[in-house]
Amino acid sequence: MQIKAWLLTLRTPKKGKGPVWSVFAAAGCLLFGILLGVFAKWLDNLSLDSIVWWMRLIERLDLGNVFSTLGVWLLLALTIAIFSRTPVRAAVHTFLFFAGMCAAYHLYTITFSGFAPTRYMLIWYALTAASPLLAVLCWYAKGTHALSIVLDAVILAVLASYCFSVGWLYFSFDGVLNALFFLAAAVVLYSSPKQTAIAVVAGLALSFPLSGILPH
Repeated sequence: MQIKAWLLTLRTPKKGKGPVWSVFAAAGCLLFGILLGVFAKWLDNLSLDSIVWWMRLIERLDLGNVFSTLGVWLLLALTIAIFSRTPVRAAVHTFLFFAGMCAAYHLYTITFSGFAPTRYMLIWYALTAASPLLAVLCWYAKGTHALSIVLDAVILAVLASYCFSVGWLYFSFDGVLNALFFLAAAVVLYSSPKQTAIAVVAGLALSFPLSGILPH
C-alpha cells in the first residue's frame, strides 16, 4: 500500500474509458507496429528510381535511413508509453507495438527477402521482452517528482547518445535525424520549463559516456 501511495506521488493514472476502448487502443498499437515493421522492411528492399516521383520523394526524405535508426523506434515507443492512461497500459501498449513490428519485419524478411535474420532479430526480441518495464519507467518520467527528472535525463541521454560519436581522441556529430528525435523526445517528456531544462542538460552530459557503450 505504501509503494502504491508513493507511486501516485510520481504520476497519477488517468481514468479509463472502458474495456472496449482499452481493447481498441491495444489492438491499434499492435496494428501500428505491424504496419511499421512491414514498411521498414519494404524500404530496405526498395530499389529507388529517381525518375519515379514517389520514389524520388522517399529518397529526398531519406526514409530508408529514418527507419533504420534505433532512435525513431525509441521515440515512438516513448510516445506510446507516455500517452497511455496508466503504467500498466503503457507496458501492454509498448510490448504489443514492438511485438507487432518485430514479427512483421521478421516474417517479411523470410517471405520476400529469402533469408531469416535470426541473430539480428534476437536483439529486437530482447528489446521487446524488456519493453514493458522500460515503458513503465517512461510513463513515470512524465511526472513532476524529482525521480521523474532523473528518468527524463536518462531517457534523453540514451537518445542524445545517438547524436554523437565520442572517443578518447575524436568527437563527431552523427546527423540531423537523431538530433530531431532527441528534441522530439524532450517535447514529449515536457512537464515544466525548469524540469525540461535540467533534464536536457543532464541528458546531454550523460550521453557522452553512453555513446561508446550503446549499440548504434
